[in-house]
Amino acid sequence: MKNPLDQFKRLLVKLTRTGAVVRVDTRQRRVALTFDDGPSPEYTPRLLDILDRHGARATFFMVGEVAARYRELVAEVAARGHVIGNHSWSHHSFPTLSRRQRREEIRRCAEMLSPYEQPLFRPPFGHQSLLSRLDPLWAGYEVICWNVLASDWRDLPSEELLKRLTGRVRPGNIILLHDALFTAEREAYLDRTPTLQAVDRLLAGHPDFEFVTVPELMDSGRVVRQPWFRVGDSQWLEGLMRREVSHLGADTQKPP
Repeated sequence: MKNPLDQFKRLLVKLTRTGAVVRVDTRQRRVALTFDDGPSPEYTPRLLDILDRHGARATFFMVGEVAARYRELVAEVAARGHVIGNHSWSHHSFPTLSRRQRREEIRRCAEMLSPYEQPLFRPPFGHQSLLSRLDPLWAGYEVICWNVLASDWRDLPSEELLKRLTGRVRPGNIILLHDALFTAEREAYLDRTPTLQAVDRLLAGHPDFEFVTVPELMDSGRVVRQPWFRVGDSQWLEGLMRREVSHLGADTQKPP
C-alpha cells in the first residue's frame, strides 16, 4: 500500500518541476507581450490596430464573464493572429475559492472562449497556492506568469510605463499588461489609454525585436519555470470587493 505522505512529497516535487512559466532562455530577440482582463470594446480594438501596425502578436488572457458580453471581440483577436488564454470566469483570487469553485471558474471560461482558447492559464491577480495550482494542472493547462510588469493597473502616465518597460525588453521575457481591468480600486485606473500609448512607443522603439505570442516564445528556447505561490492579503481583497469599480458596469453580478 502506498504511503500517502510519500505520494504527497512526489506531488510537491512534480509541482516544483512544472512550475509556472516565467520566461524563456533563448538567443532569439523575441519577447512576449501579454494582456489580461479583457476583452474591452473600447480599448482592445485600438490595441489590435497598434499591434498590427508594428507587426506584433500578443497573448490575451481573457475573463470569461467579459468574453460572454463581447464574443465578436474574442473572435477578432484570434482572427488577427493573437493567442487567447484562460483568466478564469470572474477573476476571483483562486486561493480563496474551493476546489469545486476553481474548476468551475476554469471550465466556464474555457467554454466561453471556445473554440479560440489555447491551454494557457494565468491566475487572477497572480495569486496561486499549492492547492490552487493543481486545478489548471489537472485540466491540462500550462500556467503562464511573467517576469516583467509595469504596474499598469494604476493611473500611471504613459511616460512612466514606458520607462519601466524599456530596459526590460530582453530575449525571452514575458511582459504583463492589461487591455482592460476587471476591477479597480479607483475609476481613474480603468483608463487604458496610457498603456496603449506606452505599447505603441515600446514597439516603435524596438524594431530589432520580434514581439510574439507565448507559444511562439516557448518554441524559441528553453522554457524557464519556477514555483509560483503568492497569496493576496485578505484585507486588501475584501476592501477591493467592497469599493471596486468594474468596466462591466453597475449591473455586473458578483459571485457569492
